[in-house]
Amino acid sequence: MTPAINLAKQRALNYQLHDYVHDSNAASFGLEAAEKLGVDVSQVFKTLVVSTETGALAVAILPVDKTLNFKKTAKALSSNKLLICKKVQMADPKQVERSTGYVLGGVSPLGQKKRLPTIIDSSAAEQTTIYVSGGRRGLEIELPPAQLAETLAASFSTIIDE
Repeated sequence: MTPAINLAKQRALNYQLHDYVHDSNAASFGLEAAEKLGVDVSQVFKTLVVSTETGALAVAILPVDKTLNFKKTAKALSSNKLLICKKVQMADPKQVERSTGYVLGGVSPLGQKKRLPTIIDSSAAEQTTIYVSGGRRGLEIELPPAQLAETLAASFSTIIDE
């Protein structure tokens, strides 16, 4: 059990677990998950941790085949009153692992050591369910995006490059 699974159980979320054998040589953990689970990449979301100019951390959840737009993310964090910032950048990997309690490639938005302000790309709201990391490489949790947002007190905004 991972902290993500424990939280999903504790909150009685409507979720399903999907296990697959992770290939340590995979170029993209998210694309590997979509391929091995046989689901469209538009349903599989990656969890990225960003840092603001003041050093505050936040979480961005976006489709695995898309690129995070830093300007849109900073604007979304500020306009949703989650954090006030002008800029964001990828957080230091060691800081990510310390803050979330997960290893890179297995960072789940659920069950992090410290809940961080979270933005979910608006494309998630168009899906019935989405897949996010279950807290380790090779484990995905499938759940309705609205439940994920509610559990994380997250907002939906467009945060990807078009």
